[in-house]
Amino acid sequence: MPQLFSRAVLVPALSLLTAGSCAQVAQTAATVASTVVTQADVQAYLDSYADEFQRLYYASALAEWASNTHIVEGDSTNARRTKAANEAYAAFVGSVANIERIRGYLAQKDKLTPIQVRQLEAMLYAAANQPQTVPDVVRRRIAAETEQTEKLYGYTFMVNGKAVTPNQIDSTLRNSTNIADRRAYWEASKAIGPTLKPGIINLRALRNQTVQALGYPDFFTYQVSDYGMTTDEMLRMTDNLLRQIRPLYRELHTWARYELAKKYNVPVPEYLPAHWLPNRWGQSWEDLARAEGGPNLDDAFRGKTAEWVVRSGEDFYKSLGFPALPASFYERSSLYPLPANSPFKKNTHASAWHLDLEDDVRSLMSVEPNADWFETSHHELGHIYYYIAYSRPEVPLVLRGGANRAYHEAIGSMIGLAAMQRPFLVGRGLLSADARADERAQLLREALNYIVFMPWSAGTMTRFEHELYANNLSPDQWNARWWELARRYQGIVPPAPRGEQFADALTKTHINDDPGQYYDYALSFALLFQMHNHIAQNILKQDPRNTNYYGNTGVGDFLRTLMAPGASRPWRDVLRETTGQELNANAMMEYFAPLYAWLQEQNRGRTHTLPEL
Repeated sequence: MPQLFSRAVLVPALSLLTAGSCAQVAQTAATVASTVVTQADVQAYLDSYADEFQRLYYASALAEWASNTHIVEGDSTNARRTKAANEAYAAFVGSVANIERIRGYLAQKDKLTPIQVRQLEAMLYAAANQPQTVPDVVRRRIAAETEQTEKLYGYTFMVNGKAVTPNQIDSTLRNSTNIADRRAYWEASKAIGPTLKPGIINLRALRNQTVQALGYPDFFTYQVSDYGMTTDEMLRMTDNLLRQIRPLYRELHTWARYELAKKYNVPVPEYLPAHWLPNRWGQSWEDLARAEGGPNLDDAFRGKTAEWVVRSGEDFYKSLGFPALPASFYERSSLYPLPANSPFKKNTHASAWHLDLEDDVRSLMSVEPNADWFETSHHELGHIYYYIAYSRPEVPLVLRGGANRAYHEAIGSMIGLAAMQRPFLVGRGLLSADARADERAQLLREALNYIVFMPWSAGTMTRFEHELYANNLSPDQWNARWWELARRYQGIVPPAPRGEQFADALTKTHINDDPGQYYDYALSFALLFQMHNHIAQNILKQDPRNTNYYGNTGVGDFLRTLMAPGASRPWRDVLRETTGQELNANAMMEYFAPLYAWLQEQNRGRTHTLPEL
């Protein structure tokens, strides 16, 4: 789906345009700039742009939806349709005429309203992702990305000659105690890497060339600029977050090494073998808490249906004062796993979609009745209700996004956190009120999710994509560098040396179809704890570790106030008004302070091996 843009930092240099197109853009922009414009002139242009933009965006989104929900091996129908729709969208958004007009108007932005300037800046930012100053590059990139999506989601994973689904791989890594089986399934999950590598080599070049046409040095820098930041500023911010949480992560890493070695009756390793962990990329270790007596919440979903899980999420938002989801959400979404005999496949990565930037909201999931999907459903519906909140006339179409990209994830993840806290689960009948309360086990589960995710997202993924795009990392070094980063940031190593015949980084969905933005998730976790802390202390008057949002319309009012502006206001202003602070990890560390003390006691006499940052 075309990425909806929100804000932009303008890059005035056009030195990377071709000589002819550069001269044309500069000349016409100068002509517009030399003509005195009025707010009425600009508004007429913005209105006209929005109408055509929405039409083409919707057509592209519908084609992308089909490409993600109905993948038939050997059938290129969706690919052709998606390619054509995306090319039409790109031709308009990145058109030379629009670039000229936008730049000319921005040269007189002192005569315009702030919301008009914000729209124009967002439109120019979007143009840089598909500028028609380099139409051939844009066309080739669209075709390559469509092809990559089909390779990614049309792949058949095999274990011992037998096809397995991604859900089966994930289930094995969560539950199996057989080291050999774990390794077989983990290695199967990485087998797709070589298939994807030629496509990423090509896409790396095309993505860089696309944004370079409007002066950005590389695709990673372009994506970071959406925050109003340089690449160096973003890397400093992510590193600062990681340094803040490093003491707690070091204790979790040490605890996991010793506990898993004891579980598998093997010597304690220096670093964590990747196949020991309950996630393909080591990005969440939450299931390890079960060994510590944490509640097995999957038991609460026995007898429930997958539809009940989704409807329960909707019921939660309605209890806060939000409206019921439109009937079209259930009619058009793809919410459940395909049957084993399905003649087609679909993307199994959970996502939320705002197809027409108004009423057509959908979710793509593979919901099963278990605790993971219960949390994920609440998370994804957070995105849906965010879409609904800012889909109103006061928010221009081109500004219908989060305050920044991380805000969408922050809202979803915050609701996911709240949906798994004991008072909420008791209130929803998923946990008995007289069940043994083990707050430390619950904190451990949460830390093995939220804290463990940070080195993966802000470290391994962010640094790899930075080196991929900004440093043009040679393809014959990709796997080695990937595992160097995983060891440094996460303290994780592969079960055996893996050479450049593999491409393990590329097995992560986002590197293929959501590139250069993974730090969004890390920033969203810092944001969610700051916002959750505000809700707990100032609205609910509850311990942040034991909250129940359900039925509290004050929480709903706070969320609507936060979400309703969309991207029409600067994200830093929204954050300061929401939490009274700049972005930091203080709330995360305060939340897990009792667990940190317990882990230090558990690890007394044990050897820490996690590298310093």
